[in-house]
Amino acid sequence: MVGFSGVVRALGLALVGSMHPRMLWLSFRPFLIVAVFWGALLWLVWSPALEYLRIFLSASIFTSWIEHALAWLGIEGSQTWLAPLFFVILLMPITAISLLLVIAFTTVPAIVNSVAEQAAYAKLDMPVNTHFFGSFFGSLAYTLWSSLICLVLVFLTLPVWWIPPLFAILPPLLWGWLTMRLMTYDVLAKHATVVERNALLEKYRWSLLTMGILAGLLGVVPSFFWATSVLALVLFPFVSFVALWVYSIIFVFAALWFAHFLLHALIELRTTNAVEVIDHDPTRG
Repeated sequence: MVGFSGVVRALGLALVGSMHPRMLWLSFRPFLIVAVFWGALLWLVWSPALEYLRIFLSASIFTSWIEHALAWLGIEGSQTWLAPLFFVILLMPITAISLLLVIAFTTVPAIVNSVAEQAAYAKLDMPVNTHFFGSFFGSLAYTLWSSLICLVLVFLTLPVWWIPPLFAILPPLLWGWLTMRLMTYDVLAKHATVVERNALLEKYRWSLLTMGILAGLLGVVPSFFWATSVLALVLFPFVSFVALWVYSIIFVFAALWFAHFLLHALIELRTTNAVEVIDHDPTRG
């Protein structure tokens, strides 16, 4: 029975597998793509974006109370660092989601194929036809829709991320939910039918969500440092690139974790279904 023991088993295999040189390369490749893209974009828009954000913050009723509160506490000159801090906080979810998208399309299929080649999953046959569910366009539509929902939720809840204990609860929940959706879809895209995927989601929903939240908690570590450290503002390009690579390693680890758990669960599901078919075969005496 795949359950907590299956989660722990997959966790151990993922920890070992994530240290393999191939997996380290698979974590570096999407990081390089995203870092070059965002590095070039920020080089072009950094100064005008900060100027626009300073104007917005000074005129916004929602954020003006922060400056008043800081002035009341005796912290002067907040206008000089408040806009860069807000800009960094806004960039965090966008860059993290863009990295997750790149990993979902360029890295997860390679990770799943690598796991499926292992001896433990040698008997796992691919279905003859997965229809739209297993196609590239199906994965694209599902990924974009899930990411859009998560991004909307991020920006709707961003104002309360500063309120304890929500800053420690909301980000892991959001990243966990998105990680669960994307990893589950991509891992099973070529190895399971729609019926099998829905059955696994129904049966192991809480296990999968727990795995996603734990992966999200790991992702909060670079997020928290990125958003709260003074070094993140002084050494923004360097710190942001390091945080992105940490994100990439965490996402690759999560892909390995979900792959080992779901492929093992898929084998058990098919074995159980085959036994049930034999038990209910009317031709057997």
